[in-house]
Amino acid sequence: MTSGTITADASGTWNLGDLSVNRVGLGAMRLTGSAAFHQGTPSDRLRSIAVLRKAIDLGVNHIDTAAFYFSALRSANELINTALAPYPDDLLIATKVGPYRDYHGAWGTSARPDQLRGHVEENLRQLGRDHLDLVYLRRMRQDSIAEHFGVLAELREAGLIRHLGISDVTPRHLAEAQAIAPVISVQNRYALDRHDADTDELLRLCGEQGIAFVPFYAVAGEAGAEGATTAHDEEVLALAREHDASPAQIRIAWTLGQGPHVLAIPGTGNPDHLVENVAAGAIRLNVRHLDSS
Repeated sequence: MTSGTITADASGTWNLGDLSVNRVGLGAMRLTGSAAFHQGTPSDRLRSIAVLRKAIDLGVNHIDTAAFYFSALRSANELINTALAPYPDDLLIATKVGPYRDYHGAWGTSARPDQLRGHVEENLRQLGRDHLDLVYLRRMRQDSIAEHFGVLAELREAGLIRHLGISDVTPRHLAEAQAIAPVISVQNRYALDRHDADTDELLRLCGEQGIAFVPFYAVAGEAGAEGATTAHDEEVLALAREHDASPAQIRIAWTLGQGPHVLAIPGTGNPDHLVENVAAGAIRLNVRHLDSS
């Protein structure tokens, strides 16, 4: 498909709280490097900045990031700040807290509830904001999220956070969080070839309740943090040929086809891939053809 002039509004819009966003956004994790969680070769700084500015030019107004997206030389939040501040009025920047990395990049245990305010403030500092549009609590295997989510609810009441979401959860965690404060978005791993009964149920519940469902690794599939998958079944390849599209574009289109409340945040540090990802929002698939994958 011809993708050069297709902008993010081709994907349609969804309201994240009181903020309307185009359904194709940008995940910032890959802006800092190519290796899993960016402990490998750092990205080219100017190229990453160019990707961010190109995204805005293409109508992307939803960027997903985190303070723990960093490599030895790059910080996703710092790149976003440098490239885009002062920020467009319609830009929603979502971030997440819960996972913890020290300054050397090593992963620690999940942040304690009493550490979450500091993590929120670090995102504010890096992004140069006085509030965060949307903050996800990323569950780190704990059975209950109530204490952690309660802290974020208090920070929302204090004005540091505008809206709240949850990530890597099951349906019971959604109910647990909703008993504390409104949840506008759920972010779970979900892909054409990577979903389970709990996540399917979350997708349904979110649709019924008007909550955004934001899959991560939708293009990566089994490859996860390592990058876009190279394993595509014949049906995906056939659809790619039919639509004159790449397999990655078909995977993004399948993601968007799961419901009007589903948002895509494909990540890339490559300007050409960014253009392709945004253009995927114009592809309309009969998703039932692929649902048995």
